[in-house]
Amino acid sequence: MYSFEQLKVFVTVCESGSFSAAARKLKRAQSGVSQAISNLEIAINQPLFSREKNTPALTENGKALLPIAKSLLHQQRYFDQKVEALAKEYEHELVIAIDESLMSDDFLQILVPLANQFPITNFEIITASTFDIEELVRSGQAQVGIVYADGELKVDMDFFLLGQARFLTISSPEHALAQLSIVQDADLKGYRQCVHRSAKQKELWFSYGISAMIWYANSHQVLVGLVQQGIGWANVPELRVKEGIKQGKIISLPVAHEYHGWLTSVGCLVSRSHAGGPVLESLIELLQRYHFNDERWELSDK
Repeated sequence: MYSFEQLKVFVTVCESGSFSAAARKLKRAQSGVSQAISNLEIAINQPLFSREKNTPALTENGKALLPIAKSLLHQQRYFDQKVEALAKEYEHELVIAIDESLMSDDFLQILVPLANQFPITNFEIITASTFDIEELVRSGQAQVGIVYADGELKVDMDFFLLGQARFLTISSPEHALAQLSIVQDADLKGYRQCVHRSAKQKELWFSYGISAMIWYANSHQVLVGLVQQGIGWANVPELRVKEGIKQGKIISLPVAHEYHGWLTSVGCLVSRSHAGGPVLESLIELLQRYHFNDERWELSDK
């Protein structure tokens, strides 16, 4: 029967590129690493590496088993952290990262009970773009991330849905697009677009650049400002432009394929790099009691 330790050695060899590099990373003798791989191959009756060259190369079977091995190790780490969390009183610090366009007084109000319940826990709230937040949670720099969800399964963090947000295509009232009764894709492509892009130059899958003329910003609020100045059009959350539309500073364009805007899911990422505890569990319970609709956070009827 194979062990978690053998799987750990297998994954480390794959990530390090050689038995010797894996041995250094694991602080073990190279012979011990080689023996662990051999024992794993015997236990599962499958060759994992081709040893014809100096550098070990994964066999086809090894390639098929590697992602499963990684997933099993993630689950083991999560189990160990859960056991550790049960033995702790509560956490010293909790970092919450939220997409800057989802931040509001409503969200901060959700957190108020935690201040009274855990008076000596230090809370840090970070605003950033969805892609940057996903990396913060993945690396363990944040325990919780509130993001726009792309539907992709995350094997290295937990996830649950919080609701939906509506995105609108906007321009200034004086913009040429605002004069059209129906706006087609071809019309949008003919004018400068203001596009949201993360610090690592990733664009949201539903508001990426389609025009040949583009200005970028990593804040939806900046995009709104650019649009108000007449620089171009943009896709932004309704939450960020509702007042501007009401005041006549911004126009929601009647785009043919998304006349009433584009709905996208909002979700919560939970890190597996930290042991959870009562503070994190209380935060998750609070978030699960609330629902984000296309305008605000509100207590769920569920």
